Amino acid sequence: MNRRARIAPQVKAPEADPNATPVAQVEDKLARLGLQVDAMQALLVRLLQDVVQAESRLEHSQVGRLVEVNEQLVVATLAHQDEADTAAQALEGAEQTALLDPLTRLPNRTALFDRGRQAIANARRRHSQLAVLFLDLDNFKQLNDSHGHAFGDLVLCMVADQMRALVREVDTVSRHGGDEFIVLLADVAQGADADAVADKLVAAIGAPVMLDGRRISLTASVGVAVYPDDGADMAALIAHADAAMYVAKRAPSRHPLPGTDITTVERRHAQLREANERLVLGALTAQELLAAAERAKVRQTALMAAVAEELRNPLAPIRITSAMLGHLPAEQLLLPRVQGIVEQQLAHMSRLVGHLVDASATGPGSWEFERRWIDLAPVIDAAIAAQQPQMEERGQGVELHRPSGVLGVLGDATRLEQVLDNLLDNASRHTHDGGRISLSVVAGGDTLMLTVSDNGIGITAATLSTIFEPFVQDAHALGYSDAGLGIGLTVVRALVRAHGGDIVARSAGTGRGSQFIVTLPRVANPDALGASVDGPSA
Repeated sequence: MNRRARIAPQVKAPEADPNATPVAQVEDKLARLGLQVDAMQALLVRLLQDVVQAESRLEHSQVGRLVEVNEQLVVATLAHQDEADTAAQALEGAEQTALLDPLTRLPNRTALFDRGRQAIANARRRHSQLAVLFLDLDNFKQLNDSHGHAFGDLVLCMVADQMRALVREVDTVSRHGGDEFIVLLADVAQGADADAVADKLVAAIGAPVMLDGRRISLTASVGVAVYPDDGADMAALIAHADAAMYVAKRAPSRHPLPGTDITTVERRHAQLREANERLVLGALTAQELLAAAERAKVRQTALMAAVAEELRNPLAPIRITSAMLGHLPAEQLLLPRVQGIVEQQLAHMSRLVGHLVDASATGPGSWEFERRWIDLAPVIDAAIAAQQPQMEERGQGVELHRPSGVLGVLGDATRLEQVLDNLLDNASRHTHDGGRISLSVVAGGDTLMLTVSDNGIGITAATLSTIFEPFVQDAHALGYSDAGLGIGLTVVRALVRAHGGDIVARSAGTGRGSQFIVTLPRVANPDALGASVDGPSA
């Protein structure tokens, strides 16, 4: 396009008058210059209009070409996108086809092993179980030979649909080859769940159906393998399930006799499984009872041996101490020393016999005792006084913390003193020389809580839960400081419960001491009880 500009004709200014005055000549000259300026302004306006029109025509042409190019690019991009989508779909279809059985459209071995690895990884991470079922159609070759391979293919497709409909979406039904199928149950709570699925598959396949105008009735054999009990990977699980399938195939009960209802056969299988489970439970129960009897026999033997040793030789400690009297300082009196030892051993023998008698009567209602309102404060003092000589001999300190006033309870003072005496004796015997023992009493609104504490050898966590059972002793306590028979705490618990209370044991572990906490009902006002509580009571 040619750029053209029109130039306006020059305006000729009038000639100056030579006779005019100087002022008139200047004004005349200015007038001529004004005309020339006006002419030039008009020319510039026309030139600018031509430039704007030219630029406008040029921009419209370029925009048109740009729009055309963009449209071509969009069309080409859409075409390439369609080609890419088609290629992706073709690739995805090829991948799926490579993982499917061509006949049944079930996942093939490659897909099964891939899903199996993922399922095993999940089960290992979650500490759960999965199962593999190996299913084989019985006598399928005869059906194939009789009706042809095309009909056999229809049967395989039908079986595949039946199996696929009976499992969950998370499970996998795969064709292993021929008339063999494998089912991967991704998550089972127990092996019985896999057995139940196997029974459903066998029942569904065994139901008579019409296929292509022919009535057929199939049977199948199934083997089950459970991860991790039967294998750690898919190959091992499949091998185990395959072997179990052949065992099931050889079992006569897997093949119904002519005229036998399949439902009846399955019911018999269920009854047989239930009977087997009961036999297993019975065997386990018998084993547990036998083990309990053996443990009781061992405890009884240990009891009799300890009692025999104590009763057969009660003077042995006295003879040993008498032999040591020659080593005592001359100024120490011998007779009081011997007398104290004899009294100590007699008290020990009396306590042992008492424990044996009480341990044989720890059942409910086995004791008769006076059920009266008593003040527990004198009972506590008497129990501490009884144990004081033994503790002083071993350099053990005993501390008593109790509130002032009356500590009223309903019960037998002698039996409650026996409870505290046993607990203090137990604390002393399981605490090293120079150790500390304390008895604290806390009075609540309707309860009294008595705590016997020591800094002795402690109780292990394994023994803590059974410490009140007969003949139970911690392993590290055996032989420590003339440990007893292990029945004192049993008697204590029985006596406390007979008084309507309870006792618990606590310990932070070996070498960290122990606590025995007795809780008894508190009766602050004896007048509110009436006379009915007096006298012996069971």
